[in-house]
Amino acid sequence: MGLVMMINIRFFRSATAIGAFAAAALFAISASANPFFLFGAPFESTPQAPVERAMPEAGETSEFPAHLRRQVVEYRGHEAPGTVIIDTPNTYLYLVLGHGKAMRYGIGVGRDGFQWNGLLKITRKAEWPDWTPPAEMIERQPYLPRFMAGGPGNPMGARALYLGNTVYRIHGTNAPDTIGHAVSSGCFRLVNEQIIDLYERVPVGTKVIVQQ
Repeated sequence: MGLVMMINIRFFRSATAIGAFAAAALFAISASANPFFLFGAPFESTPQAPVERAMPEAGETSEFPAHLRRQVVEYRGHEAPGTVIIDTPNTYLYLVLGHGKAMRYGIGVGRDGFQWNGLLKITRKAEWPDWTPPAEMIERQPYLPRFMAGGPGNPMGARALYLGNTVYRIHGTNAPDTIGHAVSSGCFRLVNEQIIDLYERVPVGTKVIVQQ
């Protein structure tokens, strides 16, 4: 009986040691693959920036999605203050403020086949701009007006920032439900309250980076 107990005890100790060794090895592998494993969730090199301003803009309703409202976020890039960066896939426009911050606006972007990327400058600014659809748009949508004077009913909205010598603009819209979606023929739209804010912040000559 004593011999049997001694054998069982030795077996139990051996099994415990093997289990502890296996657990330590698994832990070491996990920690090696992710050195922040020890502290819970993996570390993110570009964490979601805290929102410092997420209250509705004047004229916006509380139903307007919070992530599409104008707000200050962290910025870890290297562009100079005053640069505009358009993040097409995520439907955001950023205005670099400096000191690790940027103003973020929710935007509507080009639909499939009308998205593009490039580096341009703002060459002109206009308040309540007129709208003259380009010939290519008229060909695709012959029902469009050939000219529409600026005003609340104009799809260009309250302000427009013209990009280089292209037909593309950053402009307002009278259809706020299109913000956050790919709907345009290549232009970028903001709700009127936010394009007015951006318009006041950026001069002619501002660098605009469009990312696709």
